Amino acid sequence: MATANKVTVIPCGAMSADLTWLLLKPGKSITDRNHKDGPAPWVDVPTHCVLVETDEGKVLWDTSCPSDWEDRWAPTGLQDFFPYDKVSDDEYLDARLTQLGVGLDEIDYVILSHLHFDHAGNAQMFKKTNAKLVCHEREKDFAFNFEGPFNGAHLKADYEGLDFQTVSGDTEFLPGITLIETPGHTVGTMSMQVDLPDTGTMIFTSDAVYMGESFGPPATPAAIVNNLEDFYKSVEKLRGIQEKTNATMVFGHDAEQIHQLRVAPEGSYT
Repeated sequence: MATANKVTVIPCGAMSADLTWLLLKPGKSITDRNHKDGPAPWVDVPTHCVLVETDEGKVLWDTSCPSDWEDRWAPTGLQDFFPYDKVSDDEYLDARLTQLGVGLDEIDYVILSHLHFDHAGNAQMFKKTNAKLVCHEREKDFAFNFEGPFNGAHLKADYEGLDFQTVSGDTEFLPGITLIETPGHTVGTMSMQVDLPDTGTMIFTSDAVYMGESFGPPATPAAIVNNLEDFYKSVEKLRGIQEKTNATMVFGHDAEQIHQLRVAPEGSYT
């Protein structure tokens, strides 16, 4: 079996948000009668990217949020619901890549799990590089063809003017990297499976699964789901792959898990 060489999880600080956006769960975001007057808790919503090194090139998975988020998101109102306010200057993506000694010109592919504002927020950084931008076919069709500057968390300013290659179906993309169709959160959300020689299999779920509590079992949905039936199917699809490969699951926005992983700039997986 072909394997990748190295995986580096790149933490990029955190947004803050009402937990209900991420988890519709009794006792967590859904309160009982003894707490009916209290609001749902606000929690950290960490954001990360992933650098995968293979014999056939370097891949950056997702691009996190932009440093100009307050202005960029102003037309949408998202800055009031998901303020990117738990981030320092050395945690923005460009600073993280500098810390890793990785120039933009060294990245061969930028794969976007989907084109929401907190995953495609720095895609424009690669406009004048040789990096090939990749997303799912259905995601591109939706993201470029709605009217107006934004639709929900899709913000055209993040990705307009960029040329995307597309994939569909489950795709063996490079040695050790498989892109997995996991719609539900959006029409074209993907997860990424990476097979490594020492660590074994890692699955980066992106927003197909927000957090460990979302994964369950049983799977727990969220307020931001485009198609609930697809969401459940995708979670169970990932669970099947995880059980077959004994994969390490890395969830999209898990505030506890991000502190348990080996992360950039010091840590990596091989």
